[in-house]
Amino acid sequence: MKTKRLTAAILTACLSLSLALPRAAASAAGAGGATLDEAVQAVTTLGILSGDGSGDLGLDRRVTRAEFITLAIKASPGGDGVGQAAYSPYPDVPRSHWASGYVEAGVARGLISGYSDGTFRPGQDIKLAEGAAIVLALLGYGAEDFSGAYPSGQMALYHSLRLDRGLTAAGAADPLTRQDAVYLFYNLLLTQTKAGSPYIQSLGYSLDASGKPDLVSILNRDMEGPIVARGSWRSQLDFTPVQVYRNGASAPAQAVQDYDVLYWNASTGTVWAYSQRASGMIQAIEPAGANPTSVTVAGRPYAIETSSAAYALSDLGQYRKGDSVTLLLGRSGGVAAVVGLGESAGERVGVAISVSTSAYPDGAGGTYTAQTVTLLASDGQTYEYQAKGNSVKEGSLLRASADAQTGEVVLRTLSSTKVSGTVDRNGTRLDSYPFAENVEILDVSGSRGAVITPKRLAGLSLSRDQVRCCTLNSRNEIEVLILKDVTGDAQRYGILTQMETLGEGMSAVYSYEYVVDGSAYALPGSSTRFPVSPGPIQIVGDLANPERLRPLTATKTGELVNGSFVADGRKYTLSDNVAVYERRNGQYYLSSLARAQQSEGTLTAWYDKAESSGGRVRVIIVR
Repeated sequence: MKTKRLTAAILTACLSLSLALPRAAASAAGAGGATLDEAVQAVTTLGILSGDGSGDLGLDRRVTRAEFITLAIKASPGGDGVGQAAYSPYPDVPRSHWASGYVEAGVARGLISGYSDGTFRPGQDIKLAEGAAIVLALLGYGAEDFSGAYPSGQMALYHSLRLDRGLTAAGAADPLTRQDAVYLFYNLLLTQTKAGSPYIQSLGYSLDASGKPDLVSILNRDMEGPIVARGSWRSQLDFTPVQVYRNGASAPAQAVQDYDVLYWNASTGTVWAYSQRASGMIQAIEPAGANPTSVTVAGRPYAIETSSAAYALSDLGQYRKGDSVTLLLGRSGGVAAVVGLGESAGERVGVAISVSTSAYPDGAGGTYTAQTVTLLASDGQTYEYQAKGNSVKEGSLLRASADAQTGEVVLRTLSSTKVSGTVDRNGTRLDSYPFAENVEILDVSGSRGAVITPKRLAGLSLSRDQVRCCTLNSRNEIEVLILKDVTGDAQRYGILTQMETLGEGMSAVYSYEYVVDGSAYALPGSSTRFPVSPGPIQIVGDLANPERLRPLTATKTGELVNGSFVADGRKYTLSDNVAVYERRNGQYYLSSLARAQQSEGTLTAWYDKAESSGGRVRVIIVR
């Protein structure tokens, strides 16, 4: 079985807390229903592709012949055991060349050959036809399976097996990029070999129920941990982290906070951090005694995930029924560690984005009814609390803090200073109130929030209606600022690819299809006629069932210059998450800024509102 080697590349951009892949409709930019992130995750998890020391995959770069045959060998059974070549396979590939072993293996397996002049040309860009022929050879096809002159037979089979899904290279002589290679090898994993079984089985793995590589089991087996982050958490590991993911999203190392639960893969320098926790009184520990497996806190039972947490809750540990604690939850939602409530609860300010009422066990054989409140806090994280003694409504501004007497978390309706005015040009103050050094600013829309910096607000005028909450510290500085959709950064942006109207008048029904981050979504049978037409849009609310679709505004054609978009002499600021798509043959393919900058096509930018009101370029289309 092929040894598993996770890479520090984009591994969990699409991981949920349970490490499950996101469920989305098929993407026009994807292969076999896969988004680029899913394809990247598959080929990196299986050790086919890796990034540089910082985890950058360089997807916009072209692939050389030496690089491609290296990928092909790594994608073949036993390919992870290739070392340095025993001799120099070609004059221009000496034994000391980094790829000498892979070139030697590729030639020996009949996947590739040199040129008639005796050279291999390792640094030459590989063409689509060459890459397709190598992948077909991995599937078991040989010269006897093709008729006609090369590469017509190979390209015909390449297309008929749908190995072309997601690739931007179209012609046989087109050079392949690393992104093309990602899709080509992802497609290889799903494709039936000549013998009739999915290629991934030859590597010792399988497809899941949805027909995609079963990465969850691979990831689960390769993770170590958990431990609880405290202080300088990096010193708790015996390696230097190259890539950090917090709650399933890529994050800088400094985003990890005390009491986050950490998992890691030392060989790739990847760390996964989770901040979910639950606070309240212990109502039951089951079974009581030496090795408990479940604990009930604030009416909710939690499975115990680690031996250290089981010990802390056992009759030998320090926590008993009736104690107020914080459970630190791991990636599966189980208890990874237990700490005293005063250690970790702190104080949080935020918006109640969900409120539910349920009956909970009281630990004595009975039940009680209480509200469970999900708080979107000013740090951008969500926390769950029980509300006792007062009724909480969805959308309420709340302060969560530990009661000094009982240690339980208490939710109080927030008393807030209402402010308005203009943020200065340096982003250091709002009206007469300076921003505190550790200010937390959250821009909220519905149940979504975006953490933003003071500089993001520089020059913006904020009305009292736009400021939902403002709290001041003892120096009269703003320490928490919660805004109401001021910047638009909490929204999602994509492209409406199709819109249809069925019926007329009051009986008219509308259907919409749109692409967001390379994944396609459909809203069929809606009674709402949104004021949009095919093209870039803003999606407000849930992607599968949005509250609103809003059109974006196009600039004139222009170019990317020093991180801005310039059109007709005017400079537009790009969003930090600007989406780039290439439009070809009526379809949109997810791309990147680097690729757009190198493109010879025409570029058009689309923005949500004027920059003076917080707007940014959200989508760029390359034609």
